[in-house]
Amino acid sequence: MNRRDFVTAVVAGVVAAPMLGSAAKDSFPTRKLGRTGLQVPIMGFGSGSRFLMYQDEEKALEAVNRALDLGITYIDTAHSYGDGRSEERIGKVLATRRKEVTLSTKIAGRTADEARRQIELSLKRLKTDHFEVLHIHALRDQKDLAAIEARGGAMEAFIEARNQKITRAIGITCHADPVALKTALEQNDFDCTQMALNAGLARMVDVPGGMKAKQGGTECFETLALPVAVQKKMGIIGMKVLGQEQLLGAAPLEDLIRYTLSLPVSLVSIGMPKLEHIEYNAALARRFQPMSARQRRKLAESIEASHKLAMHRFFLSHEDVA
Repeated sequence: MNRRDFVTAVVAGVVAAPMLGSAAKDSFPTRKLGRTGLQVPIMGFGSGSRFLMYQDEEKALEAVNRALDLGITYIDTAHSYGDGRSEERIGKVLATRRKEVTLSTKIAGRTADEARRQIELSLKRLKTDHFEVLHIHALRDQKDLAAIEARGGAMEAFIEARNQKITRAIGITCHADPVALKTALEQNDFDCTQMALNAGLARMVDVPGGMKAKQGGTECFETLALPVAVQKKMGIIGMKVLGQEQLLGAAPLEDLIRYTLSLPVSLVSIGMPKLEHIEYNAALARRFQPMSARQRRKLAESIEASHKLAMHRFFLSHEDVA
């Protein structure tokens, strides 16, 4: 599904959704961000490729401000998004609203020196002197983890940033290798983690084309990395709730979001490329009711193998830089 189809599909759901007007932020549901001491909204504003779909900068800034007005005060961006354009846009809003925001950005540098340079540039773009959350961006595999953990690797810069109070919490994100993320969480002192959690990744079955994860999700984040994060009391951010649009049409949009929010996560980060999406998602978060384990299992089993395979293939080559 291309971006135009994505927008059409979501807006179709917006038509029947209640509009929130100027609802008070203090009524937005929140959860603890693990052991960090931070309280965060259950939904964050994803500022990657969907945020960059706002071609007009004024519209982009309006979107961020609207999200904050409605209580979506967790902002999720990255050093590499749009070659810095995402952070620069967010920075223009933070110039006057920094105290309202739980700010998270991601750094892709794999050496300590490269990570330090990127952290400094991100601070400058975002017009701030600190982050609430600073993530190592997009762990790829075990080899990538070894580079991060090596002497002179990025982990040194992240621990330094936390010690110097440049950030309150450090974490790591991952899209496609739950084994590598499980290892990373077990071996390192992370406060947070962000991982792909959705109904399509759970209970995958063998299908033609090379998918080997067995029924029960033995190779998914939900069964491998998530329990480690819970056991270590980390702040857990669910992402790719819609499977980068690969799950649209496979199940109702609201059910897909409810599925991930019903897991032991602090929040979900979602891209919202139209103002209507922000209104719709804020309304959804306010009326959220958790799914039971049985309901989650039923939803996961209802998603056709073709959707799961398309998503699986997409994430194998996905580069989270847009």
